[in-house]
Amino acid sequence: MNRTTLSLFATTAVLAVVTGVAALNPPSGDHAGAPPRAGRMPVQRSTLLCPAPTSSDVASTTYTAFTPPGKGGAAAGSTADLLPVAGPARTDGKKDASKTDASKTDASKTDASKDSAKDDKKKDGKKAETDPGKPVLSLKEPGKPVTATTERSDAPALVGSAAGPLAPGWTAQQTTTVAAGGGRGLHGLTCAPPDTSFWFPGASTAKGRQDYVHVSNPDNSAAVVDLELYGPDGRIKAPSGEGVTVPPRSTVPVLLSSLTDAPTENLTLHVAARSGRVGAAVQASDDKTGGDWLAPSADAAAGAVLPGIPADATSVRLVAFAPGADDADVSVRLAGPSGSISPAGHESLHVKSGMTTVVDLGDLTRGEAGSLLLTGARGSGAVVAALRVTRGKDDKQETAFIPATPAIEGRGTVADNRPKASTLSLVAPGKEAQVKVTASAGGEGGTPVSKTYTVKAGTTLTVEPPQPADGKGVFAVTVEKVSGGPVHASRMLALPKDGVPMFTIQPIPDDRSSVAVPKAEQDLSMLNG
Repeated sequence: MNRTTLSLFATTAVLAVVTGVAALNPPSGDHAGAPPRAGRMPVQRSTLLCPAPTSSDVASTTYTAFTPPGKGGAAAGSTADLLPVAGPARTDGKKDASKTDASKTDASKTDASKDSAKDDKKKDGKKAETDPGKPVLSLKEPGKPVTATTERSDAPALVGSAAGPLAPGWTAQQTTTVAAGGGRGLHGLTCAPPDTSFWFPGASTAKGRQDYVHVSNPDNSAAVVDLELYGPDGRIKAPSGEGVTVPPRSTVPVLLSSLTDAPTENLTLHVAARSGRVGAAVQASDDKTGGDWLAPSADAAAGAVLPGIPADATSVRLVAFAPGADDADVSVRLAGPSGSISPAGHESLHVKSGMTTVVDLGDLTRGEAGSLLLTGARGSGAVVAALRVTRGKDDKQETAFIPATPAIEGRGTVADNRPKASTLSLVAPGKEAQVKVTASAGGEGGTPVSKTYTVKAGTTLTVEPPQPADGKGVFAVTVEKVSGGPVHASRMLALPKDGVPMFTIQPIPDDRSSVAVPKAEQDLSMLNG
């Protein structure tokens, strides 16, 4: 018997065995014979980036990290760490920003930073570490937030990673109170994962305003980014913003006004990575109206939802930009507690391609909190958008930003909440929806508390979130969609001081705690030659 015959017998035997196994274990249920369907699994690793919080000598920063509880709890020895990264002094935006002005640090500020570091060592309480390689904050179990504070003016940017059971939904926030000077107020930002493109409508290079874009690189190879500015007349020449190098595991802050000689009050910044991936956020400081962090807008789309305009807003400014080749035409509505209305005189908005459009909506809410809904006309181009919101009057004004925010598909979390200081805004732009809101245990103990809310179609529901039972300290708030149409959310944290209504608003997007994975099934076609 030759080798060809033996091979044929062997192949026939294998096919018989495999066919027998398939016959004994056929696909079950209604899906027999149907193509495999994708399932969802928890993410196994998360990365977050937090920019350097402030350069002020009269500021205090609180870092808070949290992972919602999942099935099975945390694996033994697992942690989610935020670590300091290298970062130069603030730069003037030249190409190699990692080197620009690094040798020009103000000696007085350096001395002040050293003094601040000495003060930190003298004071009681948990202080944020800034030694390279040593975590500023470590989370070791889900369901309970951890915090750290610092009063250093040279506190570094942070890069963090969480693995295993601590990765799904891992959230971190930095909240900074600046007591005086330019940008006085409450600066809050949810630390975000790296990406390759970010749009910031609402930035400025005007006199009296200092906007720094912080670009952070979490990886071990250099990243290269372009910083593009767009005003009401289109692209603004900014050659020094092209090809900015961000060294490995470092951060580069660039002053936007250093990129152009033409001051522009309202513009759109685009941070685009040529190579690598980065995190980006804009810190806006105004001499008169305080300041806050401007988070990136949701991805460009035909419409946008900007949730959580405070009831006592004294001024609301909409900044929109059409990044594509087509102009955008959108209707404008305010979704309040009882329904949606079109603002008189601003029922629709035309946004030319490549140009920034600005609309001052005044005291739009008139005593009732709401959300702005932008709905694109058929065939309209895509837009990105953000709101600049002001509370207070005269020399007691404070500013925050609300970017366009994607819907919560499953769950979203905001980490830093204080008793009697947090306000949650939930908006259902289309169909009615039900959401479950859970307050975690406090940083100093307590038990979680949940409450379910119904958000009527076309309305904004504004509530004080539940607080942990018998809890003390900072707590996290998790929003889960239960049923109904899309839900968008934001949280306002208000910590008034000396008559100034200090506040900050954080969008609550979906936490992307799970990923789609293909479902494997038996497939005899693999044996076909």
